[in-house]
Amino acid sequence: MHEPYRRLAPWLRQRFGTAVRVIPLDSGGSCPNRDGTLGRGGCVFCNPHGSGTGLAARGVGLREQYLRTYEHLTRRHSQARAIAYLQSYSATHKPARHLAAQLAELRGLPGLVGITVGTRPDTLDADKWAVLRAAPEPVLWLEMGLQSAHDATLRRIHRGHDAAAFARACDAAQAHGFGVCAHIMAGLPGETLQHWRKTLAFLNDLPVTGVKFHNLLVVRGSILEGLWRRGSIALLSRAETIHWIVEGIAFLRADIILHRLTADPAPGELIAPGFAADKRGLHAAIHLALREQRIHQGCRLPANTQELP
Repeated sequence: MHEPYRRLAPWLRQRFGTAVRVIPLDSGGSCPNRDGTLGRGGCVFCNPHGSGTGLAARGVGLREQYLRTYEHLTRRHSQARAIAYLQSYSATHKPARHLAAQLAELRGLPGLVGITVGTRPDTLDADKWAVLRAAPEPVLWLEMGLQSAHDATLRRIHRGHDAAAFARACDAAQAHGFGVCAHIMAGLPGETLQHWRKTLAFLNDLPVTGVKFHNLLVVRGSILEGLWRRGSIALLSRAETIHWIVEGIAFLRADIILHRLTADPAPGELIAPGFAADKRGLHAAIHLALREQRIHQGCRLPANTQELP
């Protein structure tokens, strides 16, 4: 049966000839939107843990983190292959020498076929690009947050950069030979479905190779938690979330790889909406809606815009 959208797992299998797992690594990164470089407190949806596990703060190095997960993989598949994902805020915010040292730590790990790097548009410069190009293992793509193409929204959520900065970073990544997986968020405060569609149109015009959809979550310790408890913001319902994600697929350029359909709340951190904890059920409902509505990726785009020239 034909897939309604381009998934990451089949693309990886085709490229490497076998199944490949992405292994998230806590790099102990920081964020200019938290440490005072740009501001304090971070984006409204982010809590003090970011996307990290806390392992770096407990002294567990990147190699050990990788090997712990890789050993589990090899119990099921002795020839397992993996991609190391440097995350926890931005792995490129600290000086270039720090990034170089972290990338060097990944050299020669068993089963490693490449690296992906979590970043922000405003934490990349000439020195960082040089380090990424010289990485001991190939950097396959950069995970870069956009969230919204609307500057008013970016100010509202305390993002710390505008949409133009993201576009410039995408162009620079392409010039340096790196793909970009863009992160965008459905249901941000003050946004409508039309805002979501315009964010997709913005991405379609950029040299992005992948995208992750996130539905807005209220997580423990975030600024958003306080706003939600005071009734200052409304969240998408389950039905609305399904509709927005289906629309996202319909309006996404057909050659872009969809790495993620919905957000993954960390254990114990989700406050609302409750349905987000049932990832399996939410994904099943999205796939049912795609089938019932006969939606496939890019189907609502003009034929001449379904793929980047």
